[in-house]
Amino acid sequence: MKFPSIFRTNSPMRFDIKPRYYDPVKEEIEQRTSRIKKDLEAEGLLDKSEGGDVDYGSGIRGSFANYRGGIKERSSNPLTSTAMIRTLIVLLLVSSLAGYIYFGPVVFEIIAYAVLLIMAVYFFFKLKPKKSR
Repeated sequence: MKFPSIFRTNSPMRFDIKPRYYDPVKEEIEQRTSRIKKDLEAEGLLDKSEGGDVDYGSGIRGSFANYRGGIKERSSNPLTSTAMIRTLIVLLLVSSLAGYIYFGPVVFEIIAYAVLLIMAVYFFFKLKPKKSR
């Protein structure tokens, strides 16, 4: 008897074999068409580009190296960088810890007011309509 659980347990893997069918007629047709294509290419009547079997290479090659985390182009604003945001958060935490050690719990109020003031200035300039020249 299985008890109800919020966790999903793995079920055993099932053996599933997909049989392959051999069609000798299809195999013979493919061999004949490839032989005829080679003969026509040797005679110069058929270009290699018309052959249809063109190897374009792997589509995955280099995709992981070129991935930029969803950002298509570099932003001109340095504050949108995740490294910059992470650095600002760490500086805020370290400064709040140092302020707590030196000034006590009053520093949290000072930091909260400073953050609110910075956010207000930021949103003021962000939402201010731009002048058209």
